[in-house]
Amino acid sequence: MIRIEYRISAPVSSESLNALFALAWEGHVPHDFSPILQRSLCHVTAHAGDQLVGFVNVAWDGGVHAFLLDTTVHPDFQRQGIGQKLVEQATLEARRRGCHWLHVDFEEHLESFYRSCGFQYTLAGLISLQEENT
Repeated sequence: MIRIEYRISAPVSSESLNALFALAWEGHVPHDFSPILQRSLCHVTAHAGDQLVGFVNVAWDGGVHAFLLDTTVHPDFQRQGIGQKLVEQATLEARRRGCHWLHVDFEEHLESFYRSCGFQYTLAGLISLQEENT
């Protein structure tokens, strides 16, 4: 079994993140992650040796609410508990930094994953801010 190392807010390049996201997310458009990471409460990365194999970002409101974003695991490393460990580490770090709540939005097929990470069902609202295609 390959040893996975988890790092809290360690430096990570946009190049590495874009490579990971391109493998894990269909239609990923490469972009500069540095403005996002600079504004985050923290982020957690997973590494197999020198290879980036997982990532999760923790955004926040500057107060007591944190938001889990972009939980991503390299396809070759999925279903090995890496995603759960990323979320666990992000949860612990958000709590350590004084947050009281950790929110996450997810697609229906990911419900069992997030429930296994301890998230409870809540009602929420959403407005799309993208222009509608007509």
